Amino acid sequence: MAMAEHISGSEAEFVAQMNQKAEKLGMKDTHFVNCCGLSADGHVTSAYDIALMARDLTGRHPQIHDYCTIWMENIIHNTKRGAQEFGLANTNKLLRQYPYATGLKTGYTQAAKYCIAATAEKDGVKLIAVLMAAPDIKSRTADAQALFNYGFSACRIYQDKNPPKLPRLAVLKGEQDSVPLAYESPMSYVSTSGEDLSGISRKIRLPKTVQAPVKKGSIAGKITYSLDGKKIGHVNILYAENVKRAAFSDNFLNLVQKLFFL
Repeated sequence: MAMAEHISGSEAEFVAQMNQKAEKLGMKDTHFVNCCGLSADGHVTSAYDIALMARDLTGRHPQIHDYCTIWMENIIHNTKRGAQEFGLANTNKLLRQYPYATGLKTGYTQAAKYCIAATAEKDGVKLIAVLMAAPDIKSRTADAQALFNYGFSACRIYQDKNPPKLPRLAVLKGEQDSVPLAYESPMSYVSTSGEDLSGISRKIRLPKTVQAPVKKGSIAGKITYSLDGKKIGHVNILYAENVKRAAFSDNFLNLVQKLFFL
């Protein structure tokens, strides 16, 4: 409540922003009524929606794992009666019972029972498991482990850590005669059906030339990845520098240089 009032001025305005964010994330079965998560009429969500929320949180703010993996912490509570120390223990038992656990958040209300949005990572594969309405903590922990074991047995990840070196692309009518290129992002592909990922092929598609002006960051072409003749993804190839269109004087100077230095 204090955080809601500090950020938005009131709980009602903060909850409105929560619902706007939920809609933006595609959480179609979620509607917030309060900011604390306690049971209320119309305050609902689903396991899938919680997974969407967890994915957005861990993707944009991976440092959350630094906090949610702390097992125990001593807290100093300062009051008018003085300072009092007490210990807090993490309620996510996966952190001690499952070697690949990385978080994330447990929950309990009388209506929802024992819930968890759990995260784990193994061999570069990151998974989210969401449990709701478990009868007790032991069942919640065991079911989350079972989901993770299934996920890790079914998922394989391909990452192109050494993509082909990109050439400089010839520029027509520019202040420079070529422009460097760069990949927009690394390529990752997750398989859930046990394919042999060693058979993935790559194909670069680029024009032979580009006409100035060239804008840095705009798309020049792409590298396409295929497995067994089926396209599985692509990465855009971008221009790495700006190239201005050459003025008449620049073109004349280049022509003179070519005539005299051939």
